[in-house]
Amino acid sequence: MSDPSLAKDYIAGARRSVDKALAKALPAAKAEPRVLHAAMRHSVFAGGKRLRPALLLAAAEACGADKAARRGAMTLACAVGCLHTCSLVHDDLPCMDDDDLRRGVPTCHVVFGEAVALLAGDALQSLAFELAASHPGTARYPAAELVRVLASAGGSRRLIGGQVLDIEAEGQAKTSLARLRRIHLGKTAALLEATLRLGAMAADASPRKVETLADFGLHLGLAFQVVDDILDVTQTSEKLGKTAGKDAEAGKATYPSVLGLPKARKEAARLTAKAMAALVPLGRRHTVVLAALARYLLDRDQ
Repeated sequence: MSDPSLAKDYIAGARRSVDKALAKALPAAKAEPRVLHAAMRHSVFAGGKRLRPALLLAAAEACGADKAARRGAMTLACAVGCLHTCSLVHDDLPCMDDDDLRRGVPTCHVVFGEAVALLAGDALQSLAFELAASHPGTARYPAAELVRVLASAGGSRRLIGGQVLDIEAEGQAKTSLARLRRIHLGKTAALLEATLRLGAMAADASPRKVETLADFGLHLGLAFQVVDDILDVTQTSEKLGKTAGKDAEAGKATYPSVLGLPKARKEAARLTAKAMAALVPLGRRHTVVLAALARYLLDRDQ
């Protein structure tokens, strides 16, 4: 059984370090055009635990990253953070989920208007690839390969494609579990898989270790989405930091709507167990933090 305090302490420390690095990476709010840069910083620093950057850093450490590799991992963690925030800014837009709250604060389009929010998301996406390309690369993995991994995760076959499939499933009378899984393999699991993959690559890990951690990330990403769907129907807006019940209101296909709440909870536990099993080849000594983070994500306020 993982110690929840280990995960919380690791996330808190990673968040402080990543926020400091992001503050340097993003253009200053006073840099022209001011409204765009203010909108970018509003979205990036609107809260959130930095789970994906924390997982990337933990993956690098699990693969024995030295000081230089950890610096490179931080650059990639910031890139992942920017791409993830871009997806949230766009997801909240009136043409998408039309949400007024994200992480307990007004969403970007509410504060800055829809046009600026759209462009802020675009700018964060560009910054994500700029950061990834600035990585010096490793003996096994040149910078171009790091950029390719991030771009592939965020593209039409994965993250963005999953969003489109999610839109297409809205309001349908019945969605199969297989289709729901396909949606979330793209919408959520793709970026988490890439996050763990990039962390291992930053440490110049062997291809076998990279694939092991990518497998962990894939199952963890699916489990994360199941729990997210559960929380949408069991928690308040105040607790979630975003509008509760939006999925049901929009007629979205979710794990509780397809499986029912009890079976959705079992599915989250099953997927987390698969993620844990994927870590076994790396040895417990190297994966204590990753296992603790996986357990933390499963148990969060269900």
